[in-house]
Amino acid sequence: MIDRKTWKDFRESGLLWWINMILHTFGWSIVVNVDSTGEITEAFPARVKFRGFSEDDNTDGYIKVSRYINNNAKILEIEAKE
Repeated sequence: MIDRKTWKDFRESGLLWWINMILHTFGWSIVVNVDSTGEITEAFPARVKFRGFSEDDNTDGYIKVSRYINNNAKILEIEAKE
């Protein structure tokens, strides 16, 4: 099954932040460019020197990922068993 999602969906779910937390360990990141309306216009992998995020960004990320898990737990369990 493939259910195509947008970069906006990925970002709003908190999963972009979470994946970047892992990628930062290796000096990588998925970078998104956002226009003045909030639309993502470009996404690309990049090497980065920085590691981690601010406390506020981390708090926001954990809230978003927790919300995503809460809203999708049943379907994730069903898919895992298939």
